[in-house]
Amino acid sequence: MTRDDHADVHAVARALARAPKRATRRTAKALRALVSRRGALTFTDVEDDPARFFAAHRALATHATTLGPGFWIRFTVQYNLFAGTCAALGTEAQRARLETLRRRGTLGCFCLTERLAGVNSGLVVHTRADWDGKTGGYVINSGEGDGGTKNWISQGLTADAAVVVANLFVKGRSFGPHGFLVTMREGAFGRLARGITVGDMGLKTTGNDLDNAWVRFDDFRAPAESLLAKYGDVDASTGEYVAKKEGIRTMDMIGQRLFTGRVAVAQAALTFVRRLFDDTKRYSDQKPCTMRGDSPALTDVPQLRALYDEGYATIDRLDAYVKQCENELCQCLRRREIPDAVLVQAIAVAKIKAVEGAIDLAFRLKQEVGSYALMSGTGFDNTDFLQCCKFAEGDSRILSQKLARDCFGAFQRNDQRSAVGVKSEIELDLCQRIDEHMRDAREANANVSKIEAWDSAWREVYRLAEVICERVMHEKSFAAAAAAGSVTRSKL
Repeated sequence: MTRDDHADVHAVARALARAPKRATRRTAKALRALVSRRGALTFTDVEDDPARFFAAHRALATHATTLGPGFWIRFTVQYNLFAGTCAALGTEAQRARLETLRRRGTLGCFCLTERLAGVNSGLVVHTRADWDGKTGGYVINSGEGDGGTKNWISQGLTADAAVVVANLFVKGRSFGPHGFLVTMREGAFGRLARGITVGDMGLKTTGNDLDNAWVRFDDFRAPAESLLAKYGDVDASTGEYVAKKEGIRTMDMIGQRLFTGRVAVAQAALTFVRRLFDDTKRYSDQKPCTMRGDSPALTDVPQLRALYDEGYATIDRLDAYVKQCENELCQCLRRREIPDAVLVQAIAVAKIKAVEGAIDLAFRLKQEVGSYALMSGTGFDNTDFLQCCKFAEGDSRILSQKLARDCFGAFQRNDQRSAVGVKSEIELDLCQRIDEHMRDAREANANVSKIEAWDSAWREVYRLAEVICERVMHEKSFAAAAAAGSVTRSKL
């Protein structure tokens, strides 16, 4: 096995597909074995060898039509959100510790999302970590009520360790969200550490081989070395916060995992729908339709053939675009740099267009192949994999809102040089219409909030986001063609 063929990933996926029941503990055990295997993907490949990191995710996604979403999500939580955050935020000593955790087969989870901050709420963190100068450690609390309880934490019931995102307070002053690598379970029997409570989110419509948990912290004590301290730390001798690199916030680096996750999710959605099309076409090529004369196969029904042609063309176009985003992001990851605004926008577009495109194609294909789409094992029974992709690493609606908001903000500032501002006549027209809607809302009610005024133009907001997506994809594809020499100077 070569380092890059990911035969270990394929082997584990095939074994799980053959299992009569893909229960939570079985899939957790399978991941634990995969993690600790010599030559497997390492916990720092996301930065040291990001192309291999993305290839491993794509390899596993080829099995999603038979496995469903659970194991793929478990895999990306382990390598991207848990280990990737440690790699991005950790000191050299903390990064070295990752290899020890990997050899032990340690499973991790990522405690970020909270009950008052679901997929349509954006990024909000109520959990706080207070520096305790007397003990030289941190006290982590979810706060009163359930609002700060971590919610929908994948692998939260089986994880040994967690990256907890909490607002850091030192001497009563907030320094914003920081990451903490903490031990969740202790001893030979894996008992929960004192101050941590977990519970099952319940039975889902799909992916029940993945445990999803709520996680609560009540006076949970974490040692000083738990703070992932590459960019900021607390000086134990003075009790003061020390920023290690000016101009870089810890939250910016936590955001890196969202960027890698968005690319991985986009690729997974496209890999899933391509496999669905391939498998369905193999079936329809062999399915006879006796009254069709010289073209007796189901594939030859005109609307199905047209859908195959359109679907593969769409998948190829989106694949090429997402691959461009991956290549540019890989350069940033290797250099340990934060992507610029243009690349962040392009990655958001990749996630939106790939996932929404895959959902549309899968639904349309289902309508054209009759009872085949109702059968277990065809892949259609696992299309909720795409629903998971829709809200993972930034819900498509939230990302669309951000695209439109950034563009509209530049319009309001008359900032013609903004990298994410107005770039076309239709974008300008939509920004003007949004502005008119917001003025009308304020004139009708002087007490209307900014959010309410913005919501009054929601149709134009999403239309603006769609226009931006198409423009960004076109520009990047055109630039790639020019770089490859397939666009002449006269066309440029």
